[in-house]
Amino acid sequence: MSRATSLRDVALYLRGRLNTRLSQLANARDRTPPVVPAPIDEVIRGVRTPQALSRLLEGRSNPEREHAVARYLRALAVPFAAHRFASAEGAGENFGVDLGTGDRVLLLAAHHDAVPGSPGANDNAASVGLLLQLIERLAVSPPAKLRVRFLFTAAEERGYLGARQYVLDNANVSELAGVLSLELCGIGDSVVVWDAAEETPFLRTVGAALEGVGLRRDQGYHVVGRIPMFGSDHRAFAPLGVPAYGFTLVPSANADALRQFVFSPLRSAFRHLIRRPVPFDTYHTPRDRGGTLEPPALALALRALEAEETAAQRGLARRDEDDDLTLAADAERIDGMGQA
Repeated sequence: MSRATSLRDVALYLRGRLNTRLSQLANARDRTPPVVPAPIDEVIRGVRTPQALSRLLEGRSNPEREHAVARYLRALAVPFAAHRFASAEGAGENFGVDLGTGDRVLLLAAHHDAVPGSPGANDNAASVGLLLQLIERLAVSPPAKLRVRFLFTAAEERGYLGARQYVLDNANVSELAGVLSLELCGIGDSVVVWDAAEETPFLRTVGAALEGVGLRRDQGYHVVGRIPMFGSDHRAFAPLGVPAYGFTLVPSANADALRQFVFSPLRSAFRHLIRRPVPFDTYHTPRDRGGTLEPPALALALRALEAEETAAQRGLARRDEDDDLTLAADAERIDGMGQA
């Protein structure tokens, strides 16, 4: 492990501890009644929309949320890999589902944990519900030239600990075409792709997919650079050279207020003490409940993610075609040299 990596892990550990402590202090003063979790069997047997599936996790403790994800995946009868980890920073279990064939992987991540005192509906049960529904849809007709990996991570609220342990223990970085980590996907009408400081082929694919479902850049979707203070699981992959971005929905009407909020490190650091714009008004609080989730937002997120999978598969197919043309041209050139 390099010195830079070690220092980064220490910083993330301290950040995670601070995040947990601030949430505990702030939520202890909130008198919002606690959420009574829905019975897991009821969720499994019920309607399988992202909003309904968010009830799988809403209001549960982090060990219970972890158990609920594993139980639901077993009920789906799709093969999944469990990755249990333990370190000085904490312990937990990640779950991964691979669908499709091919040597390249599009990784979609959503963390299943929540901060203490929050039901964790928008952060991040809604995102887990989106990926669970997408798994069911893709399982019917898996992609032929691409593997889509659905990664459900633990301990994201502790400085992306689950994702960092996954990268340390499992990730074959060379196979990753790109990573999107889903955060706060249940409220809003505009997609934000963030931590996208530089243009990459994967970022162009992401943008083309969003435009393919009728979203226009800087209106229906936004691409922004690195956001201070806030972060998510994709940041575990980015230092290894993998194109990796956050994927979030926000209300377009709040665009200016959100921009000022997330790009001000000072205001973000004291976010528990100030009035916050939607969707951050319920973020890490007891008010992050299923009733705040918006079905149109979840439908938009699901449509966008399906488009991302299709666009990534087409991009890889074009790459293979280009490689075939290059090989044919080289063969023709070599043949011509031999005849000469």
